[in-house]
Amino acid sequence: MKQIFLFIFLIGFATCTYAQVEFSNKFKGIPPVNSKPKPEKKDIPPTDPNVPIIIPPNVYKNSNVIQSPPNPVDDYKVKTKSEISMLPKDNEFINPGDEIRDRLSKSVSKYLVNNGLKENDSYLRKADMDFGVIHTKSPYLIIRIRDYGAIDGDFIKTTITHDYKEEVLVNRLFLDGNFKEIKFFLKEGLSFLDLEALNRGELGGNTGEFAIYDNTGSMLVHNYWDNFDTGVKSKFKIVKE
Repeated sequence: MKQIFLFIFLIGFATCTYAQVEFSNKFKGIPPVNSKPKPEKKDIPPTDPNVPIIIPPNVYKNSNVIQSPPNPVDDYKVKTKSEISMLPKDNEFINPGDEIRDRLSKSVSKYLVNNGLKENDSYLRKADMDFGVIHTKSPYLIIRIRDYGAIDGDFIKTTITHDYKEEVLVNRLFLDGNFKEIKFFLKEGLSFLDLEALNRGELGGNTGEFAIYDNTGSMLVHNYWDNFDTGVKSKFKIVKE
């Protein structure tokens, strides 16, 4: 009987020991295999700075993109680089004192003009005046000139040009209250007569009155020029028929 109990005891002890050893070991899982492919390394060439960058049009803002696709010439634009310059641009840095200086300069100039110490040149004519075309069969013309305003030292230069060749009729003519005559012969075709103001008078711009006559004494044109700046011309076209 004791042997039977001993046998049952040994079998139970062995089973318990085996179970303790079996469950005392920690479970180690098998890691899964990485099935994702490794990305390929591509060598990207450096960007050429000389190649322009093209900006495509925004098709989301164009409601007619299906009916009218973008034009590759007009709709695609070249991106321009924004250049940074350390140099100041025009009117970028304004000196507050410049405005005050300009106002003072105008005030002083106005004071001098009002007191007769400076000539007022704001009204001066600075562009040439065209007196039109004169048609004539006369072999020569006579122009009579004088200063029709106050005698203040006006001088003029008289030239005639034909076939791109200029001839000086009077190099420096002083204008006073009396008419002075200048006679000049004409060549066939078109000629250009210029009366150039050589200066401003002491009391204002260069002023003058003129009349042009043919060989029979008939007056072809009569007019005035008023307040010419230095270098401004009275211009005539003369056609000898």
